[in-house]
Amino acid sequence: MGSMDRSKRRNRLWKKALLHFALCFVVGFFTGFAPPSTATFFSGGAAERRPVRSIGILPAAPGDVVERVVEPGVAVNRSMVEIPRSVPAATGGNGDVGDDPPPDMEGAGARGPQAPSRRLLIIVTTTSSNDRFQGAFLRRLAHTLRLVPPPLLWIVVQAHAEAPATAAMLRTTGVMYRHLTFRENITDPAAEAHHQRNVALSHVEYHRLTGIVHFAGASNVYDLRFFDEIREIEVFGTWPVAVVSENRKRVVVDGPICHSSKVEGWILKDLSNDRRLLVTSSDVSSRPPNINISGFAFNSSILWDPERWGRPTSLPDTSQDSIRFVHEIILEDETKLKGIPAGCSKIMVWHLYMPRVIPLPFHYQNPR
Repeated sequence: MGSMDRSKRRNRLWKKALLHFALCFVVGFFTGFAPPSTATFFSGGAAERRPVRSIGILPAAPGDVVERVVEPGVAVNRSMVEIPRSVPAATGGNGDVGDDPPPDMEGAGARGPQAPSRRLLIIVTTTSSNDRFQGAFLRRLAHTLRLVPPPLLWIVVQAHAEAPATAAMLRTTGVMYRHLTFRENITDPAAEAHHQRNVALSHVEYHRLTGIVHFAGASNVYDLRFFDEIREIEVFGTWPVAVVSENRKRVVVDGPICHSSKVEGWILKDLSNDRRLLVTSSDVSSRPPNINISGFAFNSSILWDPERWGRPTSLPDTSQDSIRFVHEIILEDETKLKGIPAGCSKIMVWHLYMPRVIPLPFHYQNPR
Protein backbone atom coordinates (compact mmCIF):
# COMPACT_ATOMS: atom_id res chain seq x y z
CA MET A 1 0.00 0.00 0.00
CA GLY A 2 2.77 2.36 0.91
CA SER A 3 4.49 1.98 -2.45
CA MET A 4 1.26 2.69 -4.34
CA ASP A 5 0.63 5.89 -2.32
CA ARG A 6 4.13 7.10 -3.06
CA SER A 7 3.73 6.49 -6.80
CA LYS A 8 0.41 8.41 -6.82
CA ARG A 9 2.08 11.38 -5.10
CA ARG A 10 4.87 11.40 -7.69
CA ASN A 11 2.33 11.33 -10.50
CA ARG A 12 0.50 14.32 -8.98
CA LEU A 13 3.77 16.29 -8.64
CA TRP A 14 4.68 15.55 -12.24
CA LYS A 15 1.25 16.61 -13.42
CA LYS A 16 1.47 19.88 -11.47
CA ALA A 17 4.96 20.55 -12.82
CA LEU A 18 3.87 19.88 -16.40
CA LEU A 19 0.78 22.06 -15.92
CA HIS A 20 2.87 24.96 -14.58
CA PHE A 21 5.40 24.57 -17.36
CA ALA A 22 2.68 24.53 -20.06
CA LEU A 23 0.97 27.56 -18.53
CA CYS A 24 4.21 29.56 -18.37
CA PHE A 25 5.08 28.54 -21.92
CA VAL A 26 1.70 29.70 -23.29
CA VAL A 27 1.86 33.03 -21.39
CA GLY A 28 5.42 33.68 -22.57
CA PHE A 29 4.56 32.72 -26.14
CA PHE A 30 1.66 35.20 -26.41
CA THR A 31 3.53 37.91 -24.50
CA GLY A 32 6.11 37.90 -27.27
CA PHE A 33 3.46 39.19 -29.71
CA ALA A 34 2.53 42.16 -27.49
CA PRO A 35 3.90 45.62 -28.59
CA PRO A 36 6.91 46.83 -26.59
CA SER A 37 5.94 49.34 -23.92
CA THR A 38 7.26 50.49 -20.62
CA ALA A 39 3.76 50.74 -19.19
CA THR A 40 2.53 48.17 -16.68
CA PHE A 41 -0.81 47.33 -15.18
CA PHE A 42 0.16 49.15 -12.02
CA SER A 43 1.78 52.28 -13.48
CA GLY A 44 -1.40 54.18 -14.37
CA GLY A 45 -1.80 56.03 -11.08
CA ALA A 46 1.89 56.77 -10.77
CA ALA A 47 2.05 58.15 -14.30
CA GLU A 48 -0.70 60.63 -13.51
CA ARG A 49 1.21 62.03 -10.56
CA ARG A 50 4.65 62.22 -12.21
CA PRO A 51 5.63 65.46 -13.97
CA VAL A 52 6.18 65.67 -17.72
CA ARG A 53 9.71 64.49 -18.54
CA SER A 54 9.90 64.84 -22.33
CA ILE A 55 8.38 66.68 -25.27
CA GLY A 56 8.07 65.08 -28.69
CA ILE A 57 8.10 67.55 -31.60
CA LEU A 58 6.27 66.05 -34.53
CA PRO A 59 6.33 67.39 -38.10
CA ALA A 60 3.23 69.28 -39.21
CA ALA A 61 2.47 71.57 -42.13
CA PRO A 62 5.53 73.10 -43.85
CA GLY A 63 7.04 75.86 -41.78
CA ASP A 64 5.08 74.96 -38.66
CA VAL A 65 6.10 73.07 -35.56
CA VAL A 66 3.63 71.23 -33.34
CA GLU A 67 4.58 70.29 -29.80
CA ARG A 68 2.83 67.37 -28.14
CA VAL A 69 3.35 66.51 -24.52
CA VAL A 70 4.36 62.87 -24.07
CA GLU A 71 3.58 61.43 -20.69
CA PRO A 72 5.97 58.90 -19.11
CA GLY A 73 5.05 55.33 -19.88
CA VAL A 74 3.65 56.16 -23.35
CA ALA A 75 5.60 54.80 -26.29
CA VAL A 76 6.80 57.35 -28.85
CA ASN A 77 7.61 56.58 -32.46
CA ARG A 78 11.13 58.00 -32.55
CA SER A 79 11.26 57.87 -36.32
CA MET A 80 8.68 60.66 -36.38
CA VAL A 81 10.47 62.98 -33.98
CA GLU A 82 12.03 66.05 -35.55
CA ILE A 83 13.74 68.85 -33.68
CA PRO A 84 14.46 71.84 -35.92
CA ARG A 85 17.76 73.58 -35.28
CA SER A 86 16.00 76.93 -35.20
CA VAL A 87 13.95 75.84 -32.16
CA PRO A 88 16.38 75.16 -29.31
CA ALA A 89 15.07 73.11 -26.41
CA ALA A 90 15.01 75.01 -23.11
CA THR A 91 15.62 72.57 -20.30
CA GLY A 92 16.73 72.81 -16.75
CA GLY A 93 19.90 71.35 -15.32
CA ASN A 94 18.25 68.03 -14.50
CA GLY A 95 16.72 67.63 -17.96
CA ASP A 96 13.23 68.67 -16.86
CA VAL A 97 11.17 70.93 -19.06
CA GLY A 98 10.54 74.40 -17.65
CA ASP A 99 7.54 75.39 -15.58
CA ASP A 100 5.46 76.54 -18.55
CA PRO A 101 1.92 75.12 -18.40
CA PRO A 102 1.26 72.27 -20.85
CA PRO A 103 -0.74 73.11 -23.97
CA ASP A 104 -4.44 72.46 -24.10
CA MET A 105 -4.84 68.93 -25.44
CA GLU A 106 -8.63 68.99 -25.75
CA GLY A 107 -8.53 70.57 -29.17
CA ALA A 108 -5.57 68.52 -30.38
CA GLY A 109 -7.76 65.76 -31.76
CA ALA A 110 -10.09 68.23 -33.45
CA ARG A 111 -7.46 69.60 -35.82
CA GLY A 112 -8.59 70.01 -39.37
CA PRO A 113 -6.61 68.87 -42.43
CA GLN A 114 -3.11 70.22 -42.85
CA ALA A 115 -2.77 73.46 -44.80
CA PRO A 116 -1.55 73.07 -48.39
CA SER A 117 2.12 73.78 -49.00
CA ARG A 118 2.94 77.39 -49.78
CA ARG A 119 4.66 78.50 -52.97
CA LEU A 120 8.25 79.60 -52.81
CA LEU A 121 8.71 83.38 -52.94
CA ILE A 122 11.89 84.46 -54.77
CA ILE A 123 12.66 88.02 -53.70
CA VAL A 124 15.35 89.73 -55.82
CA THR A 125 17.10 92.85 -54.52
CA THR A 126 19.67 94.85 -56.47
CA THR A 127 22.27 97.11 -54.90
CA SER A 128 24.18 100.25 -55.82
CA SER A 129 27.73 101.20 -55.02
CA ASN A 130 26.81 104.88 -54.62
CA ASP A 131 23.96 104.41 -52.14
CA ARG A 132 25.14 105.53 -48.71
CA PHE A 133 21.97 104.17 -47.05
CA GLN A 134 22.23 100.76 -48.68
CA GLY A 135 23.33 98.87 -45.54
CA ALA A 136 20.52 100.29 -43.45
CA PHE A 137 17.91 99.61 -46.14
CA LEU A 138 19.06 96.01 -46.63
CA ARG A 139 18.88 95.33 -42.91
CA ARG A 140 15.40 96.86 -42.68
CA LEU A 141 14.21 94.76 -45.63
CA ALA A 142 15.71 91.67 -43.98
CA HIS A 143 13.66 92.34 -40.84
CA THR A 144 10.54 92.54 -43.01
CA LEU A 145 11.30 89.27 -44.83
CA ARG A 146 11.88 87.49 -41.52
CA LEU A 147 8.20 88.06 -40.74
CA VAL A 148 7.02 86.39 -43.98
CA PRO A 149 5.98 82.73 -43.61
CA PRO A 150 8.38 80.34 -45.38
CA PRO A 151 9.35 79.21 -47.93
CA LEU A 152 11.13 82.37 -49.07
CA LEU A 153 14.45 82.85 -50.86
CA TRP A 154 16.13 86.26 -50.88
CA ILE A 155 18.54 86.83 -53.78
CA VAL A 156 20.84 89.81 -53.27
CA VAL A 157 23.01 90.88 -56.22
CA GLN A 158 26.09 93.05 -55.68
CA ALA A 159 29.40 94.08 -57.17
CA HIS A 160 32.16 91.69 -56.19
CA ALA A 161 34.37 94.34 -54.56
CA GLU A 162 31.65 95.38 -52.08
CA ALA A 163 30.33 91.90 -51.26
CA PRO A 164 32.25 91.01 -48.04
CA ALA A 165 30.55 93.56 -45.78
CA THR A 166 27.08 92.66 -47.09
CA ALA A 167 27.79 88.93 -46.79
CA ALA A 168 28.61 89.36 -43.09
CA MET A 169 25.31 91.17 -42.57
CA LEU A 170 23.27 88.61 -44.49
CA ARG A 171 24.57 85.78 -42.32
CA THR A 172 22.93 87.40 -39.29
CA THR A 173 19.48 88.05 -40.78
CA GLY A 174 17.90 84.63 -40.25
CA VAL A 175 16.54 84.71 -43.82
CA MET A 176 17.35 82.05 -46.42
CA TYR A 177 19.39 83.92 -49.04
CA ARG A 178 21.75 83.65 -51.98
CA HIS A 179 24.35 86.37 -52.46
CA LEU A 180 25.30 86.77 -56.14
CA THR A 181 28.21 88.92 -57.30
CA PHE A 182 29.47 90.22 -60.63
CA ARG A 183 32.80 91.69 -61.76
CA GLU A 184 31.66 93.95 -64.61
CA ASN A 185 32.42 97.65 -64.10
CA ILE A 186 29.19 99.51 -64.95
CA THR A 187 29.05 103.25 -64.28
CA ASP A 188 25.44 103.94 -65.30
CA PRO A 189 23.17 103.18 -62.27
CA ALA A 190 20.18 102.18 -64.45
CA ALA A 191 22.30 99.86 -66.60
CA GLU A 192 23.88 98.37 -63.48
CA ALA A 193 20.45 97.59 -61.95
CA HIS A 194 19.30 96.07 -65.25
CA HIS A 195 22.40 93.88 -65.38
CA GLN A 196 21.90 92.74 -61.78
CA ARG A 197 18.33 91.68 -62.46
CA ASN A 198 19.54 89.59 -65.40
CA VAL A 199 22.18 88.00 -63.16
CA ALA A 200 19.47 87.02 -60.69
CA LEU A 201 17.11 85.67 -63.37
CA SER A 202 19.93 83.68 -64.98
CA HIS A 203 20.57 82.08 -61.59
CA VAL A 204 16.87 81.24 -61.20
CA GLU A 205 16.72 79.81 -64.72
CA TYR A 206 19.93 77.77 -64.41
CA HIS A 207 18.88 76.16 -61.11
CA ARG A 208 15.19 75.99 -62.12
CA LEU A 209 13.97 77.55 -58.89
CA THR A 210 10.21 77.19 -59.08
CA GLY A 211 8.30 79.98 -57.39
CA ILE A 212 6.99 83.53 -57.69
CA VAL A 213 9.65 86.12 -58.55
CA HIS A 214 9.36 89.68 -57.23
CA PHE A 215 11.89 92.51 -57.49
CA ALA A 216 12.04 94.20 -54.11
CA GLY A 217 13.95 97.46 -53.92
CA ALA A 218 16.04 97.84 -50.79
CA SER A 219 14.13 101.02 -49.90
CA ASN A 220 10.68 99.43 -50.37
CA VAL A 221 8.15 99.30 -47.53
CA TYR A 222 5.61 96.45 -47.47
CA ASP A 223 2.30 95.50 -46.01
CA LEU A 224 2.93 91.91 -44.85
CA ARG A 225 -0.38 90.79 -46.36
CA PHE A 226 1.15 91.56 -49.75
CA PHE A 227 3.29 88.41 -49.64
CA ASP A 228 0.23 86.23 -49.05
CA GLU A 229 -1.40 87.85 -52.08
CA ILE A 230 1.44 87.21 -54.53
CA ARG A 231 1.63 83.53 -53.55
CA GLU A 232 -1.73 83.16 -55.33
CA ILE A 233 -0.34 84.33 -58.69
CA GLU A 234 -0.55 81.71 -61.42
CA VAL A 235 1.28 83.45 -64.29
CA PHE A 236 1.68 87.22 -63.81
CA GLY A 237 0.46 89.62 -61.18
CA THR A 238 0.51 93.39 -60.84
CA TRP A 239 -0.52 96.02 -58.28
CA PRO A 240 -0.30 99.77 -57.65
CA VAL A 241 2.89 101.15 -56.11
CA ALA A 242 3.15 104.42 -54.20
CA VAL A 243 6.39 106.24 -54.95
CA VAL A 244 7.19 108.52 -52.02
CA SER A 245 9.71 111.34 -52.31
CA GLU A 246 10.43 113.16 -49.06
CA ASN A 247 12.63 115.90 -50.48
CA ARG A 248 10.13 116.79 -53.19
CA LYS A 249 7.12 116.16 -50.92
CA ARG A 250 5.46 114.07 -53.61
CA VAL A 251 3.44 110.86 -53.64
CA VAL A 252 2.85 109.26 -57.02
CA VAL A 253 0.65 106.20 -57.55
CA ASP A 254 1.86 104.02 -60.40
CA GLY A 255 -0.01 100.87 -61.39
CA PRO A 256 -3.16 99.23 -62.72
CA ILE A 257 -6.85 100.04 -62.46
CA CYS A 258 -8.76 96.80 -61.88
CA HIS A 259 -12.24 95.38 -61.77
CA SER A 260 -12.00 92.46 -59.38
CA SER A 261 -8.71 90.89 -60.52
CA LYS A 262 -8.97 91.97 -64.18
CA VAL A 263 -6.69 94.82 -65.29
CA GLU A 264 -8.67 97.49 -67.17
CA GLY A 265 -6.15 100.32 -67.40
CA TRP A 266 -3.10 102.03 -65.95
CA ILE A 267 -2.52 105.23 -64.03
CA LEU A 268 0.44 107.40 -63.09
CA LYS A 269 -1.05 110.05 -60.84
CA ASP A 270 0.54 112.63 -58.57
CA LEU A 271 -1.33 112.80 -55.26
CA SER A 272 0.62 115.72 -53.82
CA ASN A 273 -2.36 118.05 -54.29
CA ASP A 274 -5.15 115.49 -54.57
CA ARG A 275 -5.27 113.12 -51.62
CA ARG A 276 -8.71 111.76 -52.51
CA LEU A 277 -7.36 109.86 -55.54
CA LEU A 278 -10.13 110.90 -57.89
CA VAL A 279 -9.34 109.05 -61.11
CA THR A 280 -10.83 110.42 -64.31
CA SER A 281 -10.77 109.01 -67.82
CA SER A 282 -7.91 111.35 -68.72
CA ASP A 283 -5.75 109.73 -66.00
CA VAL A 284 -6.19 106.19 -67.36
CA SER A 285 -4.14 104.82 -70.23
CA SER A 286 -4.75 101.54 -72.02
CA ARG A 287 -1.09 100.48 -72.11
CA PRO A 288 1.70 101.62 -69.80
CA PRO A 289 5.04 102.64 -71.32
CA ASN A 290 6.69 100.56 -68.62
CA ILE A 291 5.59 98.71 -65.50
CA ASN A 292 7.19 99.73 -62.22
CA ILE A 293 9.87 97.16 -61.46
CA SER A 294 8.41 96.66 -57.97
CA GLY A 295 4.87 96.53 -59.34
CA PHE A 296 4.73 93.03 -60.80
CA ALA A 297 5.60 89.39 -60.09
CA PHE A 298 5.63 86.29 -62.24
CA ASN A 299 5.91 82.52 -62.19
CA SER A 300 9.60 81.65 -62.59
CA SER A 301 8.90 78.70 -64.91
CA ILE A 302 8.30 81.16 -67.76
CA LEU A 303 12.10 81.51 -67.92
CA TRP A 304 12.81 77.89 -68.88
CA ASP A 305 9.41 76.59 -69.99
CA PRO A 306 7.79 79.31 -72.15
CA GLU A 307 5.70 76.77 -74.07
CA ARG A 308 3.78 76.03 -70.88
CA TRP A 309 2.47 79.60 -70.96
CA GLY A 310 1.59 79.72 -74.65
CA ARG A 311 4.89 80.96 -76.15
CA PRO A 312 6.85 78.81 -78.64
CA THR A 313 10.31 79.87 -77.43
CA SER A 314 12.26 82.87 -76.19
CA LEU A 315 13.03 85.52 -78.77
CA PRO A 316 16.59 85.59 -80.17
CA ASP A 317 17.24 89.21 -79.21
CA THR A 318 16.04 88.69 -75.64
CA SER A 319 17.57 85.28 -74.90
CA GLN A 320 20.36 86.98 -72.94
CA ASP A 321 18.10 89.72 -71.53
CA SER A 322 15.65 87.91 -69.26
CA ILE A 323 14.11 90.99 -67.67
CA ARG A 324 13.32 92.46 -71.10
CA PHE A 325 11.83 89.12 -72.13
CA VAL A 326 9.51 89.14 -69.09
CA HIS A 327 8.46 92.74 -69.74
CA GLU A 328 7.55 91.93 -73.34
CA ILE A 329 5.42 88.98 -72.29
CA ILE A 330 3.53 91.08 -69.76
CA LEU A 331 2.84 93.98 -72.12
CA GLU A 332 1.81 91.85 -75.11
CA ASP A 333 -1.05 90.03 -73.34
CA GLU A 334 -2.68 91.77 -70.38
CA THR A 335 -5.27 89.00 -70.05
CA LYS A 336 -2.64 86.96 -68.21
CA LEU A 337 -2.23 89.68 -65.60
CA LYS A 338 -3.91 89.30 -62.22
CA GLY A 339 -4.54 92.52 -60.34
CA ILE A 340 -3.93 92.29 -56.60
CA PRO A 341 -5.41 92.83 -54.17
CA ALA A 342 -9.01 92.47 -55.37
CA GLY A 343 -9.94 95.58 -57.33
CA CYS A 344 -6.39 96.94 -56.87
CA SER A 345 -8.03 98.92 -54.08
CA LYS A 346 -5.11 99.02 -51.62
CA ILE A 347 -1.58 100.29 -51.67
CA MET A 348 0.55 97.46 -50.26
CA VAL A 349 3.96 98.49 -51.60
CA TRP A 350 5.66 101.85 -51.04
CA HIS A 351 8.88 102.76 -52.81
CA LEU A 352 10.92 105.40 -51.02
CA TYR A 353 12.66 107.51 -53.61
CA MET A 354 16.10 108.55 -52.40
CA PRO A 355 18.27 110.79 -54.58
CA ARG A 356 21.68 109.32 -55.15
CA VAL A 357 24.25 111.23 -53.15
CA ILE A 358 27.86 110.80 -54.16
CA PRO A 359 30.19 111.97 -51.38
CA LEU A 360 32.51 114.73 -52.49
CA PRO A 361 36.24 114.42 -51.84
CA PHE A 362 37.48 116.29 -48.80
CA HIS A 363 40.14 118.95 -49.41
CA TYR A 364 42.11 120.15 -46.44
CA GLN A 365 42.73 123.87 -46.32
CA ASN A 366 45.56 125.14 -44.22
CA PRO A 367 44.26 128.08 -42.14
CA ARG A 368 46.42 131.14 -42.13
